[in-house]
Amino acid sequence: MPLTRAFRGTLCSVEDLLRELSRVALVDRTLTDVLTDITRIAARGIPGAESTSITLLRDDKAFTVAHYGDMALAADELQYAKGSGPCMDAGRGGVLLRVDDMRTEERWPDYVAHAVDEAGVLSSLSVPLPYQGSSIGALNNYSTKPAAFARPESLRAGLEVAEVIAVAVANADAHWQLGEQARNMRLAMESRAVIEQAKGVLMAQRHVDAEQAFEILREASQRYNRKLREIALGIVQSTQEPSR
Repeated sequence: MPLTRAFRGTLCSVEDLLRELSRVALVDRTLTDVLTDITRIAARGIPGAESTSITLLRDDKAFTVAHYGDMALAADELQYAKGSGPCMDAGRGGVLLRVDDMRTEERWPDYVAHAVDEAGVLSSLSVPLPYQGSSIGALNNYSTKPAAFARPESLRAGLEVAEVIAVAVANADAHWQLGEQARNMRLAMESRAVIEQAKGVLMAQRHVDAEQAFEILREASQRYNRKLREIALGIVQSTQEPSR
């Protein structure tokens, strides 16, 4: 159901949120930069949120990939250190978890015992990020006030925003991985080219064949504990005349 007045700041509806998320640039940016922008926008879309973060799950390990406000990062890392907490359980279990008052909360005793003093958190709302039938993490919202997310519009907005962000996170992650693959392929091609050049230099200087030249490179790499490409690049550069 569309929200008409659930968002603070310049965002006043899910449509506005979608419009602003669609403007987040993906090209030539790191995944962290993209998700930091997404988190900042989300923080303006959840009534009561003072600080927001995105927890992602990889191989059952939770980590904060982006945050808006230091309180969210401190609260997330406290939960990771204690091994339990709403941000982790929301992501793993795919359930919305709300804490109205850390001072009286009985779940996650190791975490809540330190949340107020070490992170300054009194209430929180962790919403799972649903994607293709599973949860890829959680959108975490924190406040220095008790019951900051008890209003129906906070819960409704959290669910709406989490769906949008889950897709945005997945798209940003996929875009980043494609970029990494392209960069790795380019580096591999450059490495192969410089290794072939170095082999040619060794073949000419030492009168060896291609296989023997490669063996010389490999042995030098092991002897000096340096990458094969670095050894090859040094050989190629040694044959070039110094620039005047």
